[in-house]
Amino acid sequence: MNSNMALIGYIKASNYRIELLKKLIEKPFTPTELANSTKINKGHVSRTLKELCEKKLVECGNEEAKKGGMYLITELGKKIIKEL
Repeated sequence: MNSNMALIGYIKASNYRIELLKKLIEKPFTPTELANSTKINKGHVSRTLKELCEKKLVECGNEEAKKGGMYLITELGKKIIKEL
């Protein structure tokens, strides 16, 4: 439970993290699609997605693609979002 509390605090510390996780609940997105649909700068989106991947909250469904990587929320990410 402590690790979940730490993750919740981590997510709450950034509106970008909250917004991107909530968007990824809908369906997988590319960073460009996320940037366009949330009006968050693409650089911020890419950096935030990398951070969320490191925390195992999202994953890239096609990491081998140099462009057009599709990101989706993990089960842990869904669980954390429900607790916000």
